[in-house]
Amino acid sequence: MPYESTVTIPSLQIGPHKVRWPIIQGGMGVSVSRNRLAAAVANAEGVGVIASVGLGLTYNPVVPNWIVLREEINLARATSSGILGVNVMQAVSDHEQLIETAVRCGVDLLFLGAGIPVLPDSVVRARNDIPTRFVIIVSSARAMTIIFKQWFRHYGFVPDAVVVEGPLAGGHLGFKRDQLFDPAFSLETLLPPIVAEAKRLESLYEKPIPVIAAGGVFTGTDIHRMFKLGAQGVQLGTRFAATVESDASDAFKQAYLNCSEEDIVIIDSPVGLPGRAIRNQFTDEVVAGIRIPFICSSQCLTSCNPESAPFCIAAALKNAAQGDMANGFPFAGANAWRVDRLLTVPELMRELTGAVL
Repeated sequence: MPYESTVTIPSLQIGPHKVRWPIIQGGMGVSVSRNRLAAAVANAEGVGVIASVGLGLTYNPVVPNWIVLREEINLARATSSGILGVNVMQAVSDHEQLIETAVRCGVDLLFLGAGIPVLPDSVVRARNDIPTRFVIIVSSARAMTIIFKQWFRHYGFVPDAVVVEGPLAGGHLGFKRDQLFDPAFSLETLLPPIVAEAKRLESLYEKPIPVIAAGGVFTGTDIHRMFKLGAQGVQLGTRFAATVESDASDAFKQAYLNCSEEDIVIIDSPVGLPGRAIRNQFTDEVVAGIRIPFICSSQCLTSCNPESAPFCIAAALKNAAQGDMANGFPFAGANAWRVDRLLTVPELMRELTGAVL
């Protein structure tokens, strides 16, 4: 049911899709944000997002990710009539299949990151006949401009919205290590020029291009601050990972509840990017340079060489989501240590929107 409020909080419009609360639940793989969490957020009048990466790894033998993604979307649709999205990483080897599956299933929003997003020809041809709108994830105004130029040149259209992800986010980060704690690369510094560039692109391409702020957003006060800097929406991962409806295991959620600020660490991922995680014995071994042998079951990442990779990032994240912390670790945002209790999604949404009032 809609939440009652005496003060108007701006809704978020992306193409034809209007979201009552301008709050997007970040896509969290492997298997942290599946149909249960996405449907709960959509029902709470935010945007629920299914992370497509590594879904098939949760089956033995491994199942193609696109088959599981189709099932997850259908399950979420069966339990929610709200706005649903799917997150696809350009870095995964089956990104085209995942994009095609999401579009065929009629998801409202497709979030594309981890590189310059490339759309399959079938999706480009169907652009005018599908409800799906495209949201790119960037970490700079320059990257946004490059993607818009390339899309217009190759596809004849441009993305419908932009997520700017700052260095306090969890998971893989689009920054160098020395930039992660540099104020010049903070979300508050990155956001205004991206908002300004979005306004220029709106005029150039004659369409609205809302900007969504992500990375370190934790409270309603944070949301209000992002709005003041020009954002029209926010994306949160950590807060939704630590909800009752999160698809991750109880052990995964307990790691959030137990961690201290000192437990939030940066590791080098086989993807070739730094990643932010909650420290445990597994991450200690990774930081120490100990190679954790594995058998590659799917060659899921285009940039990963199984023969030289120090560990399997997909397996580590899958294991953590399923509660096997001895053989994995949870990705988490810089503020994960501030999580002190598990809320339901409706409780969290009330807290976030109430604090903005």
